[in-house]
Amino acid sequence: MRMLINVAETVVADALRGMAAAHPELTVDVENRVIVRRDAPVAGRVALVSGGGSGHEPLHGGFVGPGMLSAACPGEVFTSPVPDQMVRAAAAVDSGAGVLFIVKNYTGDVLNFDMAAELAEDEGIRVAKVLVDDDVAVTDSLYTAGRRGTGATLFVEKIAGAAAEEGQPLERVEALARQVNERSRSFGVALSACTTPAKGSPTFDLPAGELELGVGIHGEPGRERRPMMTSGEIADFAVQAILDDITPRNPVLVLVNGMGATPLLELYGFNAEVQRVLAQRGVVVAHTLVGNYVTSLDMAGASVTLCEVDEELLRLWNAPVKTAGLRWGV
Repeated sequence: MRMLINVAETVVADALRGMAAAHPELTVDVENRVIVRRDAPVAGRVALVSGGGSGHEPLHGGFVGPGMLSAACPGEVFTSPVPDQMVRAAAAVDSGAGVLFIVKNYTGDVLNFDMAAELAEDEGIRVAKVLVDDDVAVTDSLYTAGRRGTGATLFVEKIAGAAAEEGQPLERVEALARQVNERSRSFGVALSACTTPAKGSPTFDLPAGELELGVGIHGEPGRERRPMMTSGEIADFAVQAILDDITPRNPVLVLVNGMGATPLLELYGFNAEVQRVLAQRGVVVAHTLVGNYVTSLDMAGASVTLCEVDEELLRLWNAPVKTAGLRWGV
């Protein structure tokens, strides 16, 4: 096993210590595994809390900061955080304006965030929840009932975070987050399996010369396996799978997301093919983001996410953001 780690048991804690050293604008509680923007709670502002298993960085800890999340709760690798983390995070960031939990649709995350919401409300914290379920590849998977939450999580966190930063009330921030999720669709492709520190070997078998169409961010199976395809062929398949499910009438945000091991050279080339397909289908692109944002450890591959936007959603997307993993306008 070739990994830049000490021992598998301390991977998450070691990463949190390193994050704290690199980002003094964050308060990182390594023992309790909560990452909070240092200026929290921000008076009169709705707070956004998200989280999930580690291994998807920069999601979610890398998106904590002004204009995005107020706090994040990292679990063990590919394992949901526990309710105590979420309640601690909510208490740390609540200003009295309420807290929005942003939850990817994985069974453990859903159950634990539901429990955390009840516990937080018992402590007098007003909580709303939004479920992200944007993946069109499969209806159910090893980890979910219903569609998986993937790349749209970034769009939800950014746009809802901008609304919260403006001082919009909890009900409006929640409604915007739901709207973004409803307007977003994703499709992912794996060129190789990922390796978890605990297992030390690939999490699934993907023979040489084959790829997985519609893979999940934990390596869950997709729609089918095929012999290796060109970047253009993959873009044709992925974008068409999304457009079979949604018909944008307004411009879209595009996320071409790396799964962790695919270099930017390939991602930008893949983006060129994605843009070609969208142009051929008459889809207008408002903005494009290319890079590793919702990853799966060392998996090679990519995902495409489209989000149909109106003027307000586009304005909120363009609003300033200052986090470790995403920043502009500041």
